[in-house]
Amino acid sequence: MAYTQKQIDKFNRQKYITDLEKIAKNLFRMFRDEKTTAHSFVEKFEQLKKKFDARTEIHLDSEYHQQLKAYISRIYRQTCQSASFCDKLFLDMKEAEMSNLNRLQKLKNGTSYKKDKHKSKSQNEDWG
Repeated sequence: MAYTQKQIDKFNRQKYITDLEKIAKNLFRMFRDEKTTAHSFVEKFEQLKKKFDARTEIHLDSEYHQQLKAYISRIYRQTCQSASFCDKLFLDMKEAEMSNLNRLQKLKNGTSYKKDKHKSKSQNEDWG
């Protein structure tokens, strides 16, 4: 059975987004772990980024995914492409980057709680 181009595009899009979110989860895990050093962080991050870059780039509609991609690129430039990146810099940036990742997660989750059509209904319920 042959797949249509639309099915192939959808599959590639899902894989691209999954890899993007996988990198974010791994970054958060590495920032949270006390045993992670700058060297081990760079090794793991480069491995994840290389796998992600091997994928065909997909246009991202969601604001969350666009910001996540920009965030990952920025962190990659600051850490892996910087010759001066060391354990001290890694420790200094940990807390700030964890809160940035949390902010991105809130952006993702903000759309899943209530749709706009339900918000107005719950606001006007106490009018009797």
